[in-house]
Amino acid sequence: MQSKKRNLYATKTLIAVLAIFWGSRVTIADQAQDRPNILWILIEDWSPDLSCYGTKGIDTPNVDQLAAEGIRYETAFTTSPVCSTSRSAMMTGFHQNYIGANQHRLTADLKKPLPYGIKPIPHLLAEAGYFTALMSRKTDTNFIPYSKEELFMGGDWSEREKDQPFFARITFGGTHRSWNRDPERPIDIADVELPPYYPDTPFFRRDWANGLEQMQLVDREVGALLKRLEDEGLADNTLVFFIGDHGRCHIRGKQFLYEGGIRIPMIMRWPGKVSPGQVNDDMVMSIDICATILEAAGVEAPVPLHGKSLFGEDVKSREYVFAARDKMDETHDSMRAVRSKRFKLIQNLMPERPWCQYNRYKEGAYPMLAAMNVMNMKGQLTPEQAAFFAPSKPDFELFDLQKDPHELNNLADNPKYAKTKAKLLAKLQYWRKNVIKDQGVSAEFRAKGVFPEKLSGVTVDDWVVKNGGNYDFITNGWPAWYPTRTLEEWEKVVAIWEPYVNRGPSEKYPRPEVVHSKRK
Repeated sequence: MQSKKRNLYATKTLIAVLAIFWGSRVTIADQAQDRPNILWILIEDWSPDLSCYGTKGIDTPNVDQLAAEGIRYETAFTTSPVCSTSRSAMMTGFHQNYIGANQHRLTADLKKPLPYGIKPIPHLLAEAGYFTALMSRKTDTNFIPYSKEELFMGGDWSEREKDQPFFARITFGGTHRSWNRDPERPIDIADVELPPYYPDTPFFRRDWANGLEQMQLVDREVGALLKRLEDEGLADNTLVFFIGDHGRCHIRGKQFLYEGGIRIPMIMRWPGKVSPGQVNDDMVMSIDICATILEAAGVEAPVPLHGKSLFGEDVKSREYVFAARDKMDETHDSMRAVRSKRFKLIQNLMPERPWCQYNRYKEGAYPMLAAMNVMNMKGQLTPEQAAFFAPSKPDFELFDLQKDPHELNNLADNPKYAKTKAKLLAKLQYWRKNVIKDQGVSAEFRAKGVFPEKLSGVTVDDWVVKNGGNYDFITNGWPAWYPTRTLEEWEKVVAIWEPYVNRGPSEKYPRPEVVHSKRK
């Protein structure tokens, strides 16, 4: 009896110590009725271009208020610069290469079950008694199970049992191209600031401002959702995350490992557990949310996650974050990156290919891409801007982000930075070999998009007409040649985009179809 009392006393003492160390961690784990609800708000294709992050021209009061009530993470990163691969990582807590989900948008027949006993986060929470809901359409993951019905229990937290805690994820897709204007608060192009890798012209400013206006519309949707939490009396016991799946859908953003592609907004609010008004500069990753959610819910993952709890020392002491890019749609390319607080090293595993090799999505969605192709062919870009349109890439790109936050000056071959490059490369190689089990680039993958003919200067349309009038070549990957259109053809594309980009705030103007036609 005395032994049991001593054990009980020791247990209570340990609980008290742990509670002091991390708020109510033990209470959350042990008392089901106190487990928090979890709301994960995801926006598509968006960098930290919000007023709370200091972006000029935009006004996002609802997201700003969420940040004021919790923590805003200044240096947060996704693991991959496109949706299906980044979401695969976020839904598991593991880097996408490790789980075989690194090739963007696999068809259903190519998706495989998760390896190593790994389970999706919604399944782990459901097993722990949570009601799981996906409050939007797509899951966009590259593994089995992948459908909404297989991953989640329902479509809204209102479907849960009485007093049952919920895990709900919702995606606001407005920030994915195309963009709507904001008639309530249109943004003057004089009020925005462009990164220097874009030409500073009214056309570029207007396209940039249109994206900011769309984010203002999404901000109101976020505000309505947060108000619903308040109205239903759920806000005080709900852990809220706000995050972007990857960077902005602009040239040098989405699909690439520059800051515009992998740096994301991340905000966390947890009333009573997280002090408001915090700005945090820890090196954090999107997959850290998984570990944090499981810890808050008192759930232990069957396999230790790659992500780390945002409340733990692992995150506070983290020196490096890593990212990877592989196939994008049917554009075949491969890159890896390691980033410290000050430096970033990108390794281009297929340097023989241009950054701007053919990608049907980008050519049909990015007005700036068309305009910059025209300016490049006319010799009107600065050397820093024109570098992205080169016919091949360097093996390595090294940037001093403290001195060069826009990643314009490649220091990879600068002898003064040789030690820095060597150190970062060693970290990157270790991560590739020992953490994600990187398969690299096979000869078969490298051959995708390569055709036997000399096609320099030939458009995709011309090639299709010449080879039977169809797109059967897509089975070999989209063609890797560059440039993909002639100057005259790019000028026609810009002319198509101009009235759409310059439409008025209340003007209804459908996004034009700018794709290579299937002529026969």
